[in-house]
Amino acid sequence: MELKVTKYEVADNGIATVWFARPGRANSWTGRMHDEYRWICAELDADPAVRVIVVTGEAPVFCGGADFKALAHYTKTDHYDPALSVQARTPGYGVDEAYDADMAWQLGMSKPMIAAVNGACAGIAVAIAAFCDLRFAVAEAKITTVAPKIGLPAEYGLSWILPRLMGVTHAADLVLTGRVATARELEHTGLFNQVLPQEGFMDAVYDYARLFLATSPTAVTTAKRQLWGDLMQPSPRVAVEASKEEIGRHMQLPDYREGVAAMMERRLPTFGTAQNPVSSQVG
Repeated sequence: MELKVTKYEVADNGIATVWFARPGRANSWTGRMHDEYRWICAELDADPAVRVIVVTGEAPVFCGGADFKALAHYTKTDHYDPALSVQARTPGYGVDEAYDADMAWQLGMSKPMIAAVNGACAGIAVAIAAFCDLRFAVAEAKITTVAPKIGLPAEYGLSWILPRLMGVTHAADLVLTGRVATARELEHTGLFNQVLPQEGFMDAVYDYARLFLATSPTAVTTAKRQLWGDLMQPSPRVAVEASKEEIGRHMQLPDYREGVAAMMERRLPTFGTAQNPVSSQVG
């Protein structure tokens, strides 16, 4: 696919980076960007060399939300985003029907996803970051859901994901007012794993991403399935029993033997690529 508003690369160590790349338009979201982003993520999820995916924007903005021209166009149509292609790739689909939707598909990705919010993050971009597994932000990055200020309710599942990340009180603050808050203001709400200075921000994100280089890709995928799946599981007993089944299955895989050997020998483990079968059970 020809990429016009995004770009990506995979480093030799397996850390992939995806950029929203419309710097002249604050990396604002369009139907084409939607398609390109999903295409890239499908490619990365299928690549066994990829260990972790960092999602960010071309500096100094993460993503300024939906393109204003597109927003104006919607006032004359009955479609939210008619530009979306019916041929768009569907990464993350098929794990559980609960994830088979825009942005929620990120929970179905087999690779961990880190949102590196390096600047303004508005509207749909808040959902993109929220549905990543981990989030880091520049302290002065401006965060806003925008929606109530333009006559819209919570979009793209923010009313589901934000309370699970921040609690209802903090989520209501962002979802109901649409106010602009800095990442520094939100530092203790649980939305971000870390809020960091602008200087050295991406270096710090990549330092964190390198933690995944010492983990079993198979175990991380299964743990991600457990993490998000168990949020929809009302019974701790079911979660415990399912985890015991997964432990038994993983103990039969080479990564377990390598991990134990490395610990006993006081060295870094050398894990292979993801090994099948990886459970699609979500609780």
